[in-house]
Amino acid sequence: MPQKENSVEPWLRGGRQQVHAVPRAVLHALDLAREDFERWVWPLPPGLLEEQPYGLPSVGFQARHIARSLDRLLTYAEGSPLSPQQRDALAGEHSPATAIESREEFETSLRLADQRIQALPLEQLEQTRYVGAARLPVPLAALLVHLADHTQRHAGQAVTTAKVLRALHTAEQS
Repeated sequence: MPQKENSVEPWLRGGRQQVHAVPRAVLHALDLAREDFERWVWPLPPGLLEEQPYGLPSVGFQARHIARSLDRLLTYAEGSPLSPQQRDALAGEHSPATAIESREEFETSLRLADQRIQALPLEQLEQTRYVGAARLPVPLAALLVHLADHTQRHAGQAVTTAKVLRALHTAEQS
């Protein structure tokens, strides 16, 4: 059963004070995504993770998309282009996976993202990075903020879909 609705979010807990403000805010967003999945997504019956109620993207897709987009965005943040393997992973985000595979990929990606974000040189926050095939220029700090926004957007979609699935599943049980 989900925890109470008004728990204090990571950014309000005062943690990670040793980390610079920009990466700290990004890490707090990732912490919140992890907690939202723990609270709303992973308690779902495994068979529901790939369901698409009302045509919504599945929570399994959202988990894979968050995991793989973190890897892609951090690759750009590190100043590198995407590898062929990353391009293949992007193409496969809609392919169903087991609940265990989706959870492991999601949790591993958040753990690795935490390490990669903390390893980024702070003196480069205003330096340009290039994103996508078009190599669009963006400051590293802006790329990190987008990484947080993007993760939270998809975590929110996963939570909403999980709530819909829970309601539909409960109604079917009645």
